Amino acid sequence: MTDFHGLPARSIANDYLRLDFLADAGPRLVRLFLAGSTENLLAEVPDVHWPTPFGEYFSRGGHRVALAPEALELSYVPDNTGLFVEEIPAGVRLIRPTEIGSGVSKSIEVQLHPDRPALTLRQAVRNDRPEPIEIATWSITQLPLGGLAVMPLRARQDGNRHRPDRQLVLWSYTSWQDARLFADDDYVWIDAQPDEEEFKVGLLARGWLGYLRAGTFFLKRFDPQLDLLHPDYNTNAQLYCNQRFIELETLAPLSVLEPGQASVHVETWEIYREVAVPQTIEGLSEWVSAQLL
Repeated sequence: MTDFHGLPARSIANDYLRLDFLADAGPRLVRLFLAGSTENLLAEVPDVHWPTPFGEYFSRGGHRVALAPEALELSYVPDNTGLFVEEIPAGVRLIRPTEIGSGVSKSIEVQLHPDRPALTLRQAVRNDRPEPIEIATWSITQLPLGGLAVMPLRARQDGNRHRPDRQLVLWSYTSWQDARLFADDDYVWIDAQPDEEEFKVGLLARGWLGYLRAGTFFLKRFDPQLDLLHPDYNTNAQLYCNQRFIELETLAPLSVLEPGQASVHVETWEIYREVAVPQTIEGLSEWVSAQLL
């Protein structure tokens, strides 16, 4: 047993990674270390919190699963106690029973890959209400500032010039003039620097988004399901940045869940260390084009 700012936590590890998760709260993944390193790849913000109709909600940092579309009464039900932990081969299953506020239960199943610094998350939100509800699994990973985030802008590459092949969605508090935002013909880039102004963009991505910081590239892969409708003007990938952290977010398709049905969303995280390119748009673009296309 370990500790995360006063909360009990546990770990799973192999030759490549160590992952810490909260033992009683969540499900929350709070620390991720490369073997031989003491630097947490995830953000830690235990002091960030805000009021909700159900009590104070703590952001904490790290990774969590939420409900989309974002709503105070659905997405931010406090999760301070009540977690069940089940051990599985090479990993762990974290289960949160039905939330009193949302009527939904949540789970994250984590498995470390045995041959490389990577892990797979199977995330689910289940409708435990007596009536249907339209929601989607929303996967949120908070990372420290000081890096460069990237998302592929072109969702389709079928060569049909009569159809649009990219979109960019902005939240109401986001400005086109924000110096952290840059978009070229193929990618959206966020220079994750601290700023008092919040910033968020979303798009329909081809199935990955990433973050380069201090020579380490954090990659999230997921099934884009391009032909299904997603929340927030049909976006399956989103980037949010403020003065404390940046979030890499992916979403499952929007579904009408009958009682007992679940929305399942799978991600694979891959960690590339000692990425020998400048932490610039030009440097990362060259690396991404060579590694991911």
